[in-house]
Amino acid sequence: MGQGGIVFGRRRCPSSPGFAYPLAVIAVVALGLGALAAVELESTALWREREAELLFRGQAIREGIRQYYEKSPGTLKTFPQDLKDLISDPRTPGTRRYLRKLYRDPMTPDGEWVLVRGAGGGVRGVRSASERAPFKRANFPKGLEPFAGKEKVSEWVFEYVPAPAPSPPPARP
Repeated sequence: MGQGGIVFGRRRCPSSPGFAYPLAVIAVVALGLGALAAVELESTALWREREAELLFRGQAIREGIRQYYEKSPGTLKTFPQDLKDLISDPRTPGTRRYLRKLYRDPMTPDGEWVLVRGAGGGVRGVRSASERAPFKRANFPKGLEPFAGKEKVSEWVFEYVPAPAPSPPPARP
């Protein structure tokens, strides 16, 4: 066998440059990049879904805090001392619910909210502990317009701010 080549049966194949291996490497790299892009798209979709869930849950909690505050017995309005008070109001006999269940923070692994407390120590609102940048930066629903342009999800604060009490009419002389 003076000339190079591979023998198949009785025939000899002429030597050829090895194109199969480089093509296989290119195919594996292309598949890897495609899989990476698919994972990145899936990750982006999951993050957007979590942001939408955060907006829903935060608004529900803020609405529960509003109802708790507005339905305070007597003339003194108070905020809940804990989020659990929104599930069962300790100020009233029986069970009065402002939320069906306690929602967890969808942006953090432990699901714990950062509580926004007022001067009296009551819970006025919640925010996420996540420091990630949000995908959503504009076109927020009514009541959430201040979230536009925020740099971190933790800057989205779902706080109930009561309307100022009307001032009494001036006394007539």
